[in-house]
Amino acid sequence: MSERETWATRIGFLLAAIGSAVGLGNIWQFPFKTATNGGAIFVLVYLVAVLVIGLPTLLAEFVVGRRTRANAVDAFEKLGYRNWRIVGALGAFIGFWIVSYYSVVGGWVGRYIIGSARGAYFDAPAEYFGAVSAGPDAILFHALFMAITVAVVAFGIEDGIEKATKVMVPSIVVLMIGLAIWAATLGGAADGYSYFLNPDFSQLAGNAGEIIPFAVSQAFFTLSLGMAIMITYSSYVDEDTSLFVDGGAIVVTNTLVGILAGLVVFPILFANNIEASTSGPAAIFVAMASAFSQVPGGRILGVAFFAVVLIAALSSAISLMEVIVSWATDHFAVSRPVVAGGIGTALFVLGLPSAWDTAWLTWFDNLAYKLLLPTSVLLLLIFVGYILGQNAISELAKGSSLRSVGPIWLWTIRTIVILSVIVTLVLGIETLLAGDFLGLEFIGEDPPLVPPF
Repeated sequence: MSERETWATRIGFLLAAIGSAVGLGNIWQFPFKTATNGGAIFVLVYLVAVLVIGLPTLLAEFVVGRRTRANAVDAFEKLGYRNWRIVGALGAFIGFWIVSYYSVVGGWVGRYIIGSARGAYFDAPAEYFGAVSAGPDAILFHALFMAITVAVVAFGIEDGIEKATKVMVPSIVVLMIGLAIWAATLGGAADGYSYFLNPDFSQLAGNAGEIIPFAVSQAFFTLSLGMAIMITYSSYVDEDTSLFVDGGAIVVTNTLVGILAGLVVFPILFANNIEASTSGPAAIFVAMASAFSQVPGGRILGVAFFAVVLIAALSSAISLMEVIVSWATDHFAVSRPVVAGGIGTALFVLGLPSAWDTAWLTWFDNLAYKLLLPTSVLLLLIFVGYILGQNAISELAKGSSLRSVGPIWLWTIRTIVILSVIVTLVLGIETLLAGDFLGLEFIGEDPPLVPPF
């Protein structure tokens, strides 16, 4: 077993955790989930979910990770609860599941950087997406994206992940702010802001079964919860670090980047008369490509935008892979590069169906959002709230002057947070079953991600 690594600096941990959170969940998922789930009302439910459910759950993962200084699977056994290893194992599996199709989308992003520079999609944005989102082209770029992810993880915590995210995260924020300022100058931007920021509560009354599960799971996804990432990252953290302060910083930064993404995407959609509610998962590809094809300097803007998305995608993919690599390097006398390469190969293979047919990607994504993530989070919260209990409070208090927060946090987990996750899980399962989702009848049909432009 190799000696366990640590973060070289506190800012390294913060940027790595923020980089994990600020990924495709913010820049790809958040705009299209907002567009297809009622606009601003989805944003409102999401913000409530982040504050009421997301932050307490993030702190729960931090407590488990730092208290044990172990990978996500072994952490529960080290606490003296061997049977609860299933929670860490489920989180690691979910991360493995998600990054397999996440890499495919990351490959699309790489493809669009090249397409932007060449102006390849300017004449027919929808047809271009259909051509590159599935089949041999998608498989090739899926492989390239996975190879880059493996290379960063192979270098380790300090030399790989920490150094990479110190460049990635500030770059994301700076470029997103610049794009948001540009989008504000477009004619029709006001309508985009209204759709994104002015909630229509009647949407919630008629579609709560869809909006609530997606909004809560979006909070989990964007904060990297339920995937054992934050347990893993916090296992490298010193005891003099305030988990509450760092958790708050991660939540605020992550939320602001998600809002920034909306302030970029929706003004551009409305300025170019593109129907937001039909944009679907292809929103930042077809819709944004369509917009860039119609404005001066579209090639440069396209390269800049998709470069931001690529950086965000890599920062999250790195964290997802690290969960599994951390477990393997803790257990086997095998070098980190070999472990990363082997896991990357397995992830590439699992992602092949999603790269070959986008219907598979939709299936993988919906199963993660509506079933896997809420289940994983629920089990973790039950463990921290009712089994770890007072020990969790004492761990949260280390390195912090906010000692009175602990009991309130634990009470919130035991009541409001667990109940909210149960409701989310039940609603998610109902919508899966109602749509014959588990039957896979749609697999093999025409790709459903291409919107009707």
